[in-house]
Amino acid sequence: MIIRTTSDPHRVALAAADVIHKIDPVLPLANVMTMNELLAGSVAPRRFSAILTGILALLALLLAAVGIYGVMSYMVGRRTSEIGIRMALGAQPRDVLRLIVTHGLKLAFIGVVLGICGSLALARLISSLLFGIRATDPVTFGAVVVLLTSVAIAACYIPVRRAMKVDPMIVLRYE
Repeated sequence: MIIRTTSDPHRVALAAADVIHKIDPVLPLANVMTMNELLAGSVAPRRFSAILTGILALLALLLAAVGIYGVMSYMVGRRTSEIGIRMALGAQPRDVLRLIVTHGLKLAFIGVVLGICGSLALARLISSLLFGIRATDPVTFGAVVVLLTSVAIAACYIPVRRAMKVDPMIVLRYE
């Protein structure tokens, strides 16, 4: 039985139970709930899946940022002497910035292209988890590209700052 009301649904449910028990006192009433409770219960498994997928996506994004930072930090450490020599020969800090960020963005671009190819290949598997959006939505793909590129630039920031502070004289002394 479904009862539509504009007042408090719990009060109406109690009143309806009283009326039903007056008609038949042994008739059991089970699963008395509001429409909101019914809908919340029916979408709970999908909501849990969506929340879990979102948490795992954030963890993947964090791992990607840490990975890019690690690769960029290692690359800057290996190229410290080259960066020092470039700066001794007249390279400006913005040139060093451009060099390192360009390298980081190339790596990020390769990762984004591979990720897009993989997600397009697996689009049918995730389409059942999506509501109101296609698995190959270009706006979503564009937003993901912008987000991952921003994460890559942020992960390159600390190694770039360290590379721009390289003293050419100290580097040349070690060579």
